[in-house]
Formats: sequence, structure tokens, C-alpha cells
Amino acid sequence: MYIVIVGAGKVGYFLARRLCQGKHTISVVDRDRQVCEDIAKELDVLVINGDACDPKILEEAGIARADVLAAVTGDDEDNLIICQLAKERFSLQRTVGRVNNPDNEHTFNELGIDVPVDSTKIIAKVIEEEVSFSDFVNLMSFKRGKLAIVRVDLPDDAPVINRQVKDISLPKDAVLVSIVRGEEVILPKGDTVLKTGDDVIALTMIGNEPQLLSLLAGKL
Repeated sequence: MYIVIVGAGKVGYFLARRLCQGKHTISVVDRDRQVCEDIAKELDVLVINGDACDPKILEEAGIARADVLAAVTGDDEDNLIICQLAKERFSLQRTVGRVNNPDNEHTFNELGIDVPVDSTKIIAKVIEEEVSFSDFVNLMSFKRGKLAIVRVDLPDDAPVINRQVKDISLPKDAVLVSIVRGEEVILPKGDTVLKTGDDVIALTMIGNEPQLLSLLAGKL
């Protein structure tokens, strides 16, 4: 995929580095010239120094051939404007917007940003998970509340323990995204075997979470 990332702070930098490892073609846009120069030295990506709220800068970044735009600056207003420009001016089908202030998430949803990522909410969920020892955590929802990314911890008596992924009949419209096993992150394949203590990250339709929890962890 061709991906345009706007914002080259820590979030943008690590996102670009991770996506480069996945063999995607990346362009990065940032207002800070020094930050752009540093990224150009470290990563094999196209780097544009400029304000992505200006359509000409997005054009330089290759927005016309992009599959996805991710606006991850520290300014919610900029992220919203940039995503709107990408969708309305350049007819980009998929945009991801970083939400720094949780109060703005509703606005992002209402204005059609495909995936408004509220990092504050995700961090809060992780903290809540650690203090509550919950077996099931909804990490985030998107597509205007239709899809959710959830985490399911597999206890000793989970019905899927020691079973291969290909032998597990997941609920309709659910897919396993990754498995966290200790310090290791595993991308599940058909012959991947689930183990006690695995943290399973899954994508599912809102409303299917109880079925998924029952199937994976044996709990309702």
C-alpha cells in the first residue's frame, strides 16, 4: 500500500518505521524542517517539509495515488482538516485521524473520519485492564461504532487451548489480528497453536463480543 503519514513526532516516526518493515511505500509530511531531515536520514521514505493543511503539500506527498492517509499530529484541528481534505478534495477512501482530546472523538466520527484513534482511551483501557484483571477488554471501536478491536486473555481452561487457529470457527465478521505471548507478538497463521496465557487481539463487529469471548475463553 501507499500510505501518507502527516506528523513526524514520536507517533508518526514509529508508525512510519513499522510500516516500512511491512514493505509498504510511505511518505511523511511535517512542518519541522529538522525533524524531516532526521527522518530522511533514518528511513527509506519520501519526506515532505510543509503544512499538510495545504493541498499542494499533500499533492507533493503523493496523495493522488495513496491508499491510506494517517494524520497523527498533536493538533486535533489539523488532523481533522487534513483527513477532510484527503477525502473531499482527493477522494481518498480511507483516512485515520489521531484524537488527542477525547472530547473531539465524536466530531471526528460525525465528519466521516474512517478510524479516529483515541490514544487516551486506549491507554485508559490498558490501565483499567491491569487493575481489574478483566479477561476481555474493548481496546477501541471505529467505522462509526460498527467494528471493535478487543483483547481476550486465555485462561487455563479456555476451550481453544492447544488448538490450531485453522480449527477454530470464529463468529461471523471476526478475525484474529495478533497473539501476545509474553514479550512476543505473533501474527496468527492457520497452524498457529493457542497457548494458556495468550492475549488474543481480534477484530469483530460490535455485538459479536460475547460470542467471541465465549468461543475463545469459554466465558459469557
